[in-house]
Amino acid sequence: MPTVLRVDGYRFYFYSHEPNEPPHVHVDRANASLKAWLKPVVLARNLGFRAHELNVILSLVREHETALSEAWHEHFGDRR
Repeated sequence: MPTVLRVDGYRFYFYSHEPNEPPHVHVDRANASLKAWLKPVVLARNLGFRAHELNVILSLVREHETALSEAWHEHFGDRR
């Protein structure tokens, strides 16, 4: 479960057992977690973040989309 980015208390990471899904990132903070697709950046699942915080997180994913996508392909290879 490699952490690829930490910003403002948010941890951005991948699960190593999800290589057959399209590129995405998981984001945790405190007891909340979400999953966002990277191309395009879209919320896939939210567990505990409030609506206003979702906008902040998805903006961070967009801001770091290139680095997150590169980290995904480096970790999983070009399987997707």
